[in-house]
Amino acid sequence: MKQERLQKIIAAAGFASRREAEEMIRGQRVSLNGKVVTELGTKADAAKDHIKVDGKLITRPEEHRYILLYKPKEVMTTVSDPQGRRTVIDLIRGIKERIYPVGRLDYHSEGLILITNDGDLAFKVSHPTNGSIKTYHVKVRGVPEERLVDKLRRGITIDGKRTLPSEISRLRTTGRSDEEGNSWFEVLLREGRTHQIRKMFQAVGHPVSKLKRVAIGPISDSKLSAGGWRELSEQEVKLLGKQMEPKKAREIKKPREISKPRETTKTKEPRRRAVAPKARGTGKAGARPASGRSAPGKESRVRRPRSAEPASRPRGSAASKPVAGQSNVRRPRTAIRKSR
Repeated sequence: MKQERLQKIIAAAGFASRREAEEMIRGQRVSLNGKVVTELGTKADAAKDHIKVDGKLITRPEEHRYILLYKPKEVMTTVSDPQGRRTVIDLIRGIKERIYPVGRLDYHSEGLILITNDGDLAFKVSHPTNGSIKTYHVKVRGVPEERLVDKLRRGITIDGKRTLPSEISRLRTTGRSDEEGNSWFEVLLREGRTHQIRKMFQAVGHPVSKLKRVAIGPISDSKLSAGGWRELSEQEVKLLGKQMEPKKAREIKKPREISKPRETTKTKEPRRRAVAPKARGTGKAGARPASGRSAPGKESRVRRPRSAEPASRPRGSAASKPVAGQSNVRRPRTAIRKSR
């Protein structure tokens, strides 16, 4: 056989749950091949190594048993009680295997309890981080206001530690109207701290008078009476294993990555509107074209330059107007005399 951790071997043998086996190792109650073990990570081979708990040799794993019990009031949810009070194990007869209760249900409460020798399943059901849900029907004094119930749903601080969010719904009231008498609630918890539900309602001024556990995960049985028990079917065991699957084993979906825009090598610059500089005289850069027209679709902002002709020449004279086929350049006087 392959090597496994000691707490898992102890739980598989039916001595205790895995959590209780860890406490046994910390308390130096476990020995491996004659040496006391104190480290939780110690591994062993159940087929070859000699493992003892409180001096008792662990034999090969027993056949797993799964029992659903309706615990009555004033019964301890333990294997034994130093004060001699009745325990849940005292209510079960005819079982040879070493079995133990899973989780807690206080002395004055009643309801369903799982009893088994399967340490792995017991760990899944009892550990709050595995997503296990227990359903309770709770009777409280008076009719709590909705704002107080919302406060309990979100979680409150009890004994210096905040409770996890829970699901709480109203079932009915015992009075003639919804605002009279006492109230019944259905509470779904993912954790099982000592007297948690009683302390929650006590904190908002409505103490609990009755408390029943009616379901453990997907398992419930309304036909069981106080003190009655039955073995779970194979289908129910499978449902418990699936319902209480640890979070570490669940497939965690990765967040979808947001695609980044592709980077382009060339960036287009915004098109700018060309503005020509002001002209200071003719023949210089920025002067208006001879046609006097601007580019199509655009208006020219360049001012029309003043005439470069001498001021002595009268406006509108024939010399100022160009003749078809002649240049606008003034002839020298010598050329005029020769023509005469």
